[in-house]
Amino acid sequence: MKRLFCLLLAVAAAITGCKKDETAPASGPIDLQGAGATFPYPLYSKWVAEYQKAHPDVRVNYQSIGSGGGIRQVTERTVDFGASDAPMTDAELQKAPGKLLHVPTTLGAVVVTFNLQGVTALQLTPELVAGIFLGEITRWNDPKLAAANPDAKLPDAAITVAYRSDGSGTTAVFTDYLAKISPAWKEKAGAGKSVKFPVGLGAKGNEGVAGQIKTTPGTVGYVELAYAKQNNLSFASIKNKAGKFVTPELGGVSAAAAGALANMPEDFRVSITDAEGDTAYPISSFTYILLYEEQQDARKGGALVNFLWWAVHDGQKFEADLFYAPLPAELVTKVEAKLKGVKSGGKALLAGAGG
Repeated sequence: MKRLFCLLLAVAAAITGCKKDETAPASGPIDLQGAGATFPYPLYSKWVAEYQKAHPDVRVNYQSIGSGGGIRQVTERTVDFGASDAPMTDAELQKAPGKLLHVPTTLGAVVVTFNLQGVTALQLTPELVAGIFLGEITRWNDPKLAAANPDAKLPDAAITVAYRSDGSGTTAVFTDYLAKISPAWKEKAGAGKSVKFPVGLGAKGNEGVAGQIKTTPGTVGYVELAYAKQNNLSFASIKNKAGKFVTPELGGVSAAAAGALANMPEDFRVSITDAEGDTAYPISSFTYILLYEEQQDARKGGALVNFLWWAVHDGQKFEADLFYAPLPAELVTKVEAKLKGVKSGGKALLAGAGG
């Protein structure tokens, strides 16, 4: 009898055109899946933990697999959001089945970090950075290195270069800088999430490179500042475009971003490496969450935009302790407008300014 009743209901729905009310609110927890950049992973982990204290019904799972993986997975819609330090290229955006938005979440620094007994500080010019990673400077007591660091006792030891083996936004930021300051690097290796390094050994993720440097004396590589700090690694001051040696601290990262704000493109895709300004740290970058402007699942999409609203407001207070720089206030205003435009079925998903 029950089967007959259900069959009659189905027939009636087919005749009348009636269907299940898809606007009825669902219940139960919401699971959001994200993947991508390792660069912001320490911060995103903190955000997830803090947000879930006040929103236990929203469970966010973020996998730090590298920016290349994040772009691939969000393009294939196997995750609810991706993450990348490198803005997607026009070609990458064209492969996506819908319009993808770039939401800047924080600012960070890529640092040249090293493991050298008896040496905790180095000064590197752009020429020295390029020379080391091109394999032209192969020993720590090279006269050019010694000239820039007269007070350091540089050993007669080989330099081992460590780099990212996976598709990496950190690599994209670092090689973008190298391509700007070194014609030789631009010609031989270029810039991007995956490039062929002339010398060195590859490791996966910021954590992999940091681990390789920490355990192998004589090694130099590049990681996001938080990973250098967490692993107690030494890192170099870099001579910026204004000719000043700048340590990778938050003020220098914010100074690098300041010049970009006046000409920030509408889609937020911008490079801030080798920036103008006396205090600008030259290997700085935004990092982005990638999400579709038109969300397929209204409930999930609403949870996602409200989480991001919280992140660019309340979440910013956690950044300094984890060695990231907060978004400038004028950029937050622009991000707000972007989040308000995320929709599902033509309906805006943001619950309100309070998020």
